Amino acid sequence: MSITLPQIMVAPNGARRTKADHPALPVSIEETVEAAKACYAAGAGALHAHVRDDKAEHVLDAGRYRELIEQMRQSVPQMAVQITTEAVGRYTAAEQRQVVRDVLPSAVSIALREMLPDPGETSAARIFYHWAREADITIQHILYEPADLSDFFVALEKGIIPAGNVQLLFVLGRYVYNQQSRLSDIDPYLSLLEQHKTDAVKIEWGLCAFGQQETACLVEAVRRGGAARIGFENNLHNRDGSIARDNAERVAELRGLLS
Repeated sequence: MSITLPQIMVAPNGARRTKADHPALPVSIEETVEAAKACYAAGAGALHAHVRDDKAEHVLDAGRYRELIEQMRQSVPQMAVQITTEAVGRYTAAEQRQVVRDVLPSAVSIALREMLPDPGETSAARIFYHWAREADITIQHILYEPADLSDFFVALEKGIIPAGNVQLLFVLGRYVYNQQSRLSDIDPYLSLLEQHKTDAVKIEWGLCAFGQQETACLVEAVRRGGAARIGFENNLHNRDGSIARDNAERVAELRGLLS
C-alpha cells in the first residue's frame, strides 16, 4: 500500500453541494486546489477529491482528475490526493473501474456497495481489486452502514478483495433521517472490527460524519484509533453551530481539538 491515512483528510466539496449551499464551496479545479492549500496549512494531510463538469455537476472524468492531480503536485506536493469513484446514481460499476484505470491515481475511494451492486459484478470486481493492488493504488473502501462492513469481510474471505493492508472509511449519518450523526453510531463498526481481527489483514480506518455532530464524532474517532475526514462534503457547521467560513476553518477547529 502506497499511502498511509493521515490523521486529517479534507473533503471540500463532495458530489452534491453547490455554491448555493455555501459560496466558499469549491467547484472548479482551481478553486479545489486553492481550498486544498489552505486546508493543508490548517493541518490536513490529504485531499479527498471530486471534480465537476462545466455545469458544476459531479463527473467521473479522467482528464479532469489528471489535471487536478497535476495542479496539486505543483501547488501543494506534500498533500496526498485521493480521487473518488462515487456513482451518485449516474455511473455503473464498470465506469467506476474504468476511470481508475485511466487515471492511475495513487489513491482512490470506492464504495463497496457500488462496486458490488449484485453478484453479476463479482468476477470483474475481483479482477479490478487485485489489479489495483498490483498497481500500488491505495483503495479506501467506503462503508455507509455497518452492514457494508459485514459485506466487506465476506468479500475479503472470498478473495474478491485481496488480504494484506486495507483502508476503510466508516460513514455516519448518510442514510438516516435528516443526515445527522451521533457518537453512538461509531460503536457497531468498531464492534464488527473487533470480531474480525486477523493477522492476515492490517486495517486502517477513518471516519466521516454528516451533520452538526461531525466535530464530536471525528474527535472520538481519532481517540479510538481512527483517522478523520472533514469538510463541506459532509457538514458546513463548526462545533458551536455557526456556519464555517470555509473548509480550512473546519480543519483548523479539528486540528486544535486534537492537539
